[in-house]
Amino acid sequence: MNFFEVMEAMVKEVEQVFTEIAKDVGEMIDAFVDASEEMVEQMQITFETEIEPRLNEFIDPILEAYLGFEIIVEETTQPVTHTVEPFLNDHPACVGCRHYHGQVYGGTMLVCGMHPYGWEGEKCPDWESVWKEDHSS
Repeated sequence: MNFFEVMEAMVKEVEQVFTEIAKDVGEMIDAFVDASEEMVEQMQITFETEIEPRLNEFIDPILEAYLGFEIIVEETTQPVTHTVEPFLNDHPACVGCRHYHGQVYGGTMLVCGMHPYGWEGEKCPDWESVWKEDHSS
């Protein structure tokens, strides 16, 4: 055997060793990925069946209380905001009207549902008081 034949045989052996290592590493990675997928799936099932219901039991009453409080605050302050905000937004015909909305969407204010840009005159024909009238007496 000459030098080149020895080198060629050695290169083939090294190449075969690397090929086997690459194959083994690929199989290990595939097994790791499969195990990871199973673990993630089991974690998701555990979360959905055990953790999420307990979280909901804890969070739902808090959200209900918060949303209820927000509605009460909005209803309580509505007469004041509907009396002050139209002045601030230069819509005097809307002062004290229950239909006043006054929110900005995409840079354009929606004054109310009947008159999206507000009423131009002094007295709006659709004006209704935001102050609740007491009819009990």
